[in-house]
Amino acid sequence: MSSVIPKTVNPDLQKERDAASFKTEEFAAWWAGGEEKLKFNRDIRTYLSKDFDLNELGQLWYKAHEDIFEASTKSAIDLAKKLRVLQEERNPGGNDYWPGLFDTPVTWGLIPGGNPFGVMYVMLVNALKAQCTDEQYEEFGSRIEKFQATGTYAQTELGHGTFLRGLEMRADYDPKTDEFVLNTPKITSYKWWPGGLGHSSNHCMVMAQLYIDNKSKGPHMFYVQVRDEETHEPLPGIHIGDIGKKMGFHGVNNGFLGMKNVRIPRTRMLMRHAQVHEGGKYVKSPANVLTYYAMVRTRCVVARNNALMLAAAATISTRYSSVRRQSPINPNEPEPQIIDHVTQQLKLFPEIAASVAYRLAGDYLWQLYDVTLEDINNGKYQRLPELHSLSCALKVLCSADSTSGVERLRLACGGHGYLSASNLCHIYGNATAACTYEGENTVLLLQIGRFLMKSWRASLSGATLAPTVSYLTEVQKNPEFGAWTGSWENLVKAMQYAAANKTRTAFKSLSKRLSVGQTEEEAANHTGIEFTQAAELHGRAFVFGSFVAEVTGPNAKKRSASLNRILELLLELYLVNETLKQLGHLLQFINLTDTDLSQLQDRLEHTLTKLRPEAVAIVDGFDFSDIQLNSALGSYDGNAYERIFDSALKNPLNQKSVPKSFHSYLKPFVKSNI
Repeated sequence: MSSVIPKTVNPDLQKERDAASFKTEEFAAWWAGGEEKLKFNRDIRTYLSKDFDLNELGQLWYKAHEDIFEASTKSAIDLAKKLRVLQEERNPGGNDYWPGLFDTPVTWGLIPGGNPFGVMYVMLVNALKAQCTDEQYEEFGSRIEKFQATGTYAQTELGHGTFLRGLEMRADYDPKTDEFVLNTPKITSYKWWPGGLGHSSNHCMVMAQLYIDNKSKGPHMFYVQVRDEETHEPLPGIHIGDIGKKMGFHGVNNGFLGMKNVRIPRTRMLMRHAQVHEGGKYVKSPANVLTYYAMVRTRCVVARNNALMLAAAATISTRYSSVRRQSPINPNEPEPQIIDHVTQQLKLFPEIAASVAYRLAGDYLWQLYDVTLEDINNGKYQRLPELHSLSCALKVLCSADSTSGVERLRLACGGHGYLSASNLCHIYGNATAACTYEGENTVLLLQIGRFLMKSWRASLSGATLAPTVSYLTEVQKNPEFGAWTGSWENLVKAMQYAAANKTRTAFKSLSKRLSVGQTEEEAANHTGIEFTQAAELHGRAFVFGSFVAEVTGPNAKKRSASLNRILELLLELYLVNETLKQLGHLLQFINLTDTDLSQLQDRLEHTLTKLRPEAVAIVDGFDFSDIQLNSALGSYDGNAYERIFDSALKNPLNQKSVPKSFHSYLKPFVKSNI
């Protein structure tokens, strides 16, 4: 049967675009980081999507687990080939295209099952650059970067994840042979979860406990070959495979790895910061956190990607809400677009605003990362604690809020949102994975809480605090800091005030427990709930501040008045809606009257009304292609019903009028007269 999809744009969706008060192209250029970057993204997407069998990609979810992995591997290799050609054509010797784009949002949709080599470029290459000596990188790191070998970053174990000091894999130094001997002494010490580890990697960077003379030196990184490069068979002592099907990332080939008496040369320990010399002399790293720096970078990636996943889901749901008509508002009137229902607007518009908020906060995080990396290269490590804390905070909040936001947006699409063809379930599966990888969220909140305790203690002594926690000192010095006015700047201060006072009360509880004889660790455990509350508010205060800074700062002069108005509306909605969500904490410390609360509710409803005619143009400005969205509900043309129906027609079950199960099971049972 031929396609039932019209060639024209749904008139309801076109009406929405025509009604916008600003130019979508200007928003898209701002969102992309400039007109040149927008053009670059579009050119790359067009180039990469050529020759991909999009119909085949659309059938991926009907395949078996092994077939999804095989299809994802093929798509990833096809993509790699294209990027290599593009590299030679446009920038020989550079890395703007290869491997810089290999696992970024510009390639979304081309490997819908997930990239089996994504971890190789998101984590491994960067970790090797950060942890190898120049000689080591030249010897084996550069081969991974050039895709002359495949590898992954293996840290998490079956029995331990975020608590790295608890990792059980051992690397014992043997002075007789000048080698390390690697072992997984029990089942819980197996490496578990690394993307691409199962059957896609022949090399691996593993985190293992270093032992010299049977004395632990803590976790260190080692480069290990796990499969033969010619046959791809596991090497002696290596037990390796795929961990099985997951909620999302079905083609990523997450794996397990066990080792028994696997020997590697001493020079396969990554030694830019810590070293083991011949004979076993150990030189400690100048800063222990440098061992975990690859995780910090990956958390920056998570914050960016999850903000974009939320934006993609918001695009799908907003377009669908503009073409779906249901439930008359006034009796005897035609069914309106469901986006006209205020309750629907409350599902959609705050998630659009949150996408923008987290994107802007993530941009600041990347700037801090780059500055800190430059400092590290110059032997300065003072910024590391602040970067670690901020990367944890944004990773936690963006992953948690995007996950709940995508689910809210799925529900906003009613029953059709439950279809695999909507792609919302797959976006959800990918978004929620970030809540537990690169540090489980609660554990990371506890780490932020400990950072806040140290910062509060430092502020009491008069020490200068890191910029992102300097408000802790300001709150103590200025009794009017938490006075309520309701302005944007005041909403930032209100969140900071709540965060500071949660930090103060947590510090008080911690100190009280220490005073009655609890150890630091016991007291921290018993104060954990307060730690996490303070940490979350601290993170939200930062997101508030970065959003206000972008909208009201000097960059506003570079934008048109119409675009600034849209950004102001999104800022207003985000601040007011999130403030209302956090009232339980705010009211504990700030005196808000009934009038204040009523005004916040009025502001929320007023902003929803103002954003109503702009919503489709805003999500258009996120500039996702139909290939990236991969959604029957969210295509640019708005022909949702036809695309849903077309997807059903392509269902393999519908390629035969009678399924095999009828003759094998159903008919014999019905005829059996049981």
